[in-house]
Amino acid sequence: MTDAVVLVSGGAAVTPYTDPERAAASGLAAGNTMTALRAHLLDRGVRVFTAPARIGAGEVREDAGWQGFSEVPVVLPADVTINAVGRLDDAGVALAGFLRHLAAAEGVDRVDLVGHSMGGLFSRAAIREVAADGPRVRRLVTLGTPWDGAVLGDIVSGEIGDDDAHGDPATLKIFAEARPYAAANSQGAAAEVSRRFLRGWNDAQAGVLDGIPVTAIGAGYFSAATEPAQLWPHDGLVSLRSGRADAVSAAVLPLVERHSFPDHVHSIFFAEAFGLPWERALTWDPAVFAVVDEALGV
Repeated sequence: MTDAVVLVSGGAAVTPYTDPERAAASGLAAGNTMTALRAHLLDRGVRVFTAPARIGAGEVREDAGWQGFSEVPVVLPADVTINAVGRLDDAGVALAGFLRHLAAAEGVDRVDLVGHSMGGLFSRAAIREVAADGPRVRRLVTLGTPWDGAVLGDIVSGEIGDDDAHGDPATLKIFAEARPYAAANSQGAAAEVSRRFLRGWNDAQAGVLDGIPVTAIGAGYFSAATEPAQLWPHDGLVSLRSGRADAVSAAVLPLVERHSFPDHVHSIFFAEAFGLPWERALTWDPAVFAVVDEALGV
């Protein structure tokens, strides 16, 4: 049995620290990525925490942006708070510090990690960090994690371009907005979610997940074309194949179950942008939660 589940949000997400009793008192209690999944797990009787994350270094006190939050009752130090637009390994160090904090303050010795988007990569980096001196990670669940690259990273690196959209208006809009967003906000994250970077990073992670069962969940709502396979179908940010870790070797990912939600988008940002109900987002749908429950054994 695990002592707790830790939810890890992804790139550019702002998430407060929450524990089973305390969360942001105004707005979305655990931020616009993890609020629904946290509420679901609490209803299932799970002891669940969210790892604090923000855009840039610092503490998490509020999110004044879209569907944000305020009145955070517990603010943890910057060194255990993920910079969600920074480098993967730096995020792993911060998340590992957070897990050690849970061990010391909350008695958490065994933990399951559920990571959305880059949160799955942050989790993998943290697993390496805590292998010798932290809580034991029992299981990892990833939701729309770019195991093999993301649209933003591949656009910025030039691995895909406008021609690969095959005229699809939604994909062209995503491409057009990705470039300036990365230029304005990325502190290393954009380059490190390209397929080119991640294939080398994955090789360096060989052995880290040995003995840790992984459930990789991908989505692919946007399906106007089939090629290049690096892109199509995709959830707005990550291809279905990348989210499922289809091309990741057994040396890196020895114990894996893969699940597909082809009619889902990456997050409620994409649901809102394209006129879909929030329940079509990977972290907001009870059908996805059922797969998470099965993976966690709750």
